[in-house]
Amino acid sequence: MMDWTDRHCRSFHRTLSAHARLYTEMLTAGAVLHGDRERLLGFDAAQHPVALQLGGSDPAALAAAARIGAEFGYDEINLNVGCPSDRVRNGRFGACLMRDPELVARCVAAIGEAVSVPVTVKCRIGVDDQDPETSLFGLVDRCAGAGVGVFIVHARKAWLEGLSPKQNRDVPPLDYPLVHRLKRERPGLTIVLNGGLANLDDTLAQMGDVDGVMLGRGAYHDPGLLGAVDRKLFNPATPEISPEDAVRSYLPYVESELARGTRLAAMTRHMLGLFQGRPGARAWRRILTVESLAPGAGVEVIERALAVIATAAESPALASVA
Repeated sequence: MMDWTDRHCRSFHRTLSAHARLYTEMLTAGAVLHGDRERLLGFDAAQHPVALQLGGSDPAALAAAARIGAEFGYDEINLNVGCPSDRVRNGRFGACLMRDPELVARCVAAIGEAVSVPVTVKCRIGVDDQDPETSLFGLVDRCAGAGVGVFIVHARKAWLEGLSPKQNRDVPPLDYPLVHRLKRERPGLTIVLNGGLANLDDTLAQMGDVDGVMLGRGAYHDPGLLGAVDRKLFNPATPEISPEDAVRSYLPYVESELARGTRLAAMTRHMLGLFQGRPGARAWRRILTVESLAPGAGVEVIERALAVIATAAESPALASVA
């Protein structure tokens, strides 16, 4: 989720669920050590619980970056061993590390020695011509031996040769049964399923076979579904959060960030899919996309877009031509 789940996105998603654990976009150890740390790592306290996801293959650098993340207050350090982007192919991290489970184990051991918060791993079931049973179980066992107890498994292979990063999100077939088997055969580990989960019905259907689920692009493109997460996955007595309520809850954060010099478009870009499938959704997207770019644009843009949604709910016919 590089360039997607930044601090603004996470603050917005938190308005929809109080209990879901949020993850940063993958940040390389080098970026954390040498970049603008406040911009990369700073986050609003309301985001807790929130995990820092790191990329890299140098145990010492990862340990140093994890220590900085823990000092910033992150509740978990996650090592990404599943991203198939061009950047990771060139940098020997992400999914490339599935080929070297011993190195991954050394990385997580070094991180574990550097921080007191939990260390977790996000991986694929294998890469290229690896046998998924051998690659997945081998990686998990080595990392578990190094102290990792939580694994987030994207239930697809990553084809680093022959498929683009975009194709790697959809083309390799999903193998949920293999992840289910991992949980059955390693019952002492916490296994979280990722990949292909686009709605809460699909998510709930998996909860009998694994300990948790991770929603990525499904939640980003249709964030409104997160409004039911707390009720369906955590506490049936919890009321669902409507998209309208989420927007209103987000406005104080937007105002505070605008006062710090953040551009409105940097915050509204994460809200475009909020009213997906509802009357007025197209106008909502258009207003936020176009008007947020204007110099000096403020919360009045969001309020105007929200008013269009309210009008559309009363007069759907008008919304269809908006």
